[in-house]
Amino acid sequence: MIRRTVLPLCAALMSLAAVAGCGVLGGDDPAAEAAKKPAAGSSSKASEAQPPYDVKPLLHPDKEYFGVALDGAPSSLKPVDAFAETVGKKPDLVGSYSSWGDGFNAKGAQNVFGDGGLMYVSWEPFKPGLDRIADGSQDTYIKKYADSVRKTNVPVAISFGHEMNGGWYPWGTKDTTPATFVKAWRHIHDVFQEVGATNVVWVWSPNVINPVPSVKLKPYWPGDAYVDWVGIVGYWTQTGAHTFDTLYGPTRKQIDAFTDKPVLISETSSEPGERRRADVRALLGGVKADKDVIGFLWFNIPKRADWRIQSSPLALAEFKRLIADDDFGFEVPRS
Repeated sequence: MIRRTVLPLCAALMSLAAVAGCGVLGGDDPAAEAAKKPAAGSSSKASEAQPPYDVKPLLHPDKEYFGVALDGAPSSLKPVDAFAETVGKKPDLVGSYSSWGDGFNAKGAQNVFGDGGLMYVSWEPFKPGLDRIADGSQDTYIKKYADSVRKTNVPVAISFGHEMNGGWYPWGTKDTTPATFVKAWRHIHDVFQEVGATNVVWVWSPNVINPVPSVKLKPYWPGDAYVDWVGIVGYWTQTGAHTFDTLYGPTRKQIDAFTDKPVLISETSSEPGERRRADVRALLGGVKADKDVIGFLWFNIPKRADWRIQSSPLALAEFKRLIADDDFGFEVPRS
């Protein structure tokens, strides 16, 4: 979920008050390329002997998650270390993008967990279509992916088909139906359960409804048994909403009518410009104040606009001041 006066990440919605999310398309993410290579040691006897990692302690943290998506991460932690030095605090949630057909990035998941954090995967089904996922014809791939997750045996958050309530992705409103999305989601979840890949935090992540007010969210809801967190994609633009409540509130109101799952601002950033410092203050202040919101993930990748916080010195200074608060930063349990 995103925004701008600069060319948008999702160009078709750039002029809207809240623009669609900036997923890194297949082939753009170094982590996705690395994920195609088998991870060393991911199927070792030691990992097979360990009990499955229990994600339950991660679902309701006592502090806020501080997440970031960076070029080159999490296959390498050098970008994460550099970002931590820039803002004065190490993120505990590291975002990545994986196209349907890519292998699970076991190395990235191990890197992040070894550094005390949680890898977040936006799993993007550009092909072959939700109907073919839902009908079981992709099960060989799903089982292989799920088995790699299981063998890696570290926690990972997976958001399948994010921003499904928009029309800018092939799994969105123009090319499929809510019923097919729900069927595909439940099928993937069931396959993971059958394989024993229970070390997953499942994140259902629509775009803020501001640019698509006529699309109702409830028909896309897979059900409480299939989701652990509600993720909300929503960017701050120069011409869009500029308070926490006006940007995320309308979406939250719909969601609150059918679930009380914890909420993560799962993809966000602020468009460079004179309001950026105030946007940072509104975002971090809103996350801290809202007891139902468990954190945020900042998109720190230059893609048609420079979303990196370090590109705006005043906004960076505000970010550093606010992220230093002890409320931000959740240490992922080792077991």
